[in-house]
Amino acid sequence: MTSNASRNRRYLALWLPFLPTDRLERLARRAGGRRDDRPMVVAALEANAMRLVAADRKALSLGLNPGLGLADARARVPAIEVHEHEPEADLALLCHVADWCDRYTPVVAEEAPDTLILEIAGSAHLFGGEKRLKADLERRLSSFGLTARSAIAGTGAAARALARFGEGGIVASGAEREAVAPLPVAALEVEPESIVALRRAGLMSLGDLAARPQKPLAARFGSDFVRRLQAIFGEIDPPLSPRRPLPLFTAEERFADPIGLEADIAIAFEALTRSLCAMLERHGQGGRAFEATFFRADGATRRIEALVGRPLRDPAALKKLFMTRLDALADPVDPGFGFDMIRLAVLAGDPADGAQMRFERDRVDEAAVADLVDRLSARFGPGAVERFLPIDSHVPERAARRVPAIGDGEAEIEWSPSPAGEPPLRPILIFTPPQPVETIAEVPEGPPYRFRWRRIWHDMVRVEGPERISPEWWRTAKEPKTRDYYRVEDRQGHRYWLYREGLYAREAGEVRWFIQGLFP
Repeated sequence: MTSNASRNRRYLALWLPFLPTDRLERLARRAGGRRDDRPMVVAALEANAMRLVAADRKALSLGLNPGLGLADARARVPAIEVHEHEPEADLALLCHVADWCDRYTPVVAEEAPDTLILEIAGSAHLFGGEKRLKADLERRLSSFGLTARSAIAGTGAAARALARFGEGGIVASGAEREAVAPLPVAALEVEPESIVALRRAGLMSLGDLAARPQKPLAARFGSDFVRRLQAIFGEIDPPLSPRRPLPLFTAEERFADPIGLEADIAIAFEALTRSLCAMLERHGQGGRAFEATFFRADGATRRIEALVGRPLRDPAALKKLFMTRLDALADPVDPGFGFDMIRLAVLAGDPADGAQMRFERDRVDEAAVADLVDRLSARFGPGAVERFLPIDSHVPERAARRVPAIGDGEAEIEWSPSPAGEPPLRPILIFTPPQPVETIAEVPEGPPYRFRWRRIWHDMVRVEGPERISPEWWRTAKEPKTRDYYRVEDRQGHRYWLYREGLYAREAGEVRWFIQGLFP
């Protein structure tokens, strides 16, 4: 019985059977060299012997199959071209192809060393159906010098089995059991010992297994074996693990003729931002993290991320943000032969209410400040623009911490505003560390009537205070002494924030005066 999940989903399995040799062919072409017609093989050290791990079509036609010893291969065909296996480079190429496959769907799973699984149920119609999508994918990969075989089915396991052990093709959901029946039992891709045991029992194809009850198979080979068989038959649909997080919303523009001019890219972003922000507004959402993906006609991809400090869904602001981001890149986006597709996606977002507008249809000041922060962060980097978050501490130098202006927006406590109409109790900016001053006071624990700072004497005309701050006794580090803070004003009208550290006759050590800030 086919599950409802498998009927609602469609998967394309992409197999690159000659990935290592195709990669070497591509490198040779890029270097401007021309290979001769010798068979090519890739070898690696296995069990103290060099063995073949990959071979091109010509080598395979001569019987040089993976697993054969290199010495035996040379004995059979002396004139072979041998390369050392580079699994990291092969994996990098597979990841590059996976990035390129994002043009077909954002749900791409990587199954190393040579297979990708794409979930295409929601995107096939954009290419005129599954048949056209499959043909377009294989045609483009062939133009890049990569041999590929693909299959489409209702489960990823069935599509993979048909691509790797069959002739590929397209199978309707619910017809997987009949489609995979002729495939060999090796299509299960389980342990070699299990495959040998199946063949010894006369079970040569998946169709032979379909006629057998599953309980004895589970008792003999384990429950994982049966689940694998059920997935290939389309009876269950195990979840796919995409290699990248799925975006919340996406908008994309495809171009019949690749574009590369800045003016054309700006026009494309205008359409993309309008479409994406319309989606956000319909869902009452605003984006906090955006990503633009540029798909080049030659298969290269480039991703550019942009973060904002508030939920954003204004098309003009979003377009300006990305154009600023593109201008500020240290490594500019190279269009090459042009981009044939650009996608704009929302990676993270929050609920957002409609923006409050003035009668003259200008945004309120808070929105303008947020737009400025977003543009500066896009140009100079998120870490270059900072803001302060409050911390629950009475000690001034500990009462706030600096964080990037674009972040999650969460704070443990809120700022305590000054009473309406009253001057601020503390200056906005303080000296860290505080600067020592010399003072003259009428009484030891009274406010100063004169102090010297930076070799200049200031005479006080107004004084407010003290505001006493005691040490935070719960801290293990050495704490400062008790502080008495004063807000003072000199004869020139300049206002300062001074404090005395220590209490006469009640705390050990010297009593000193410091200036910690200036009032505007």
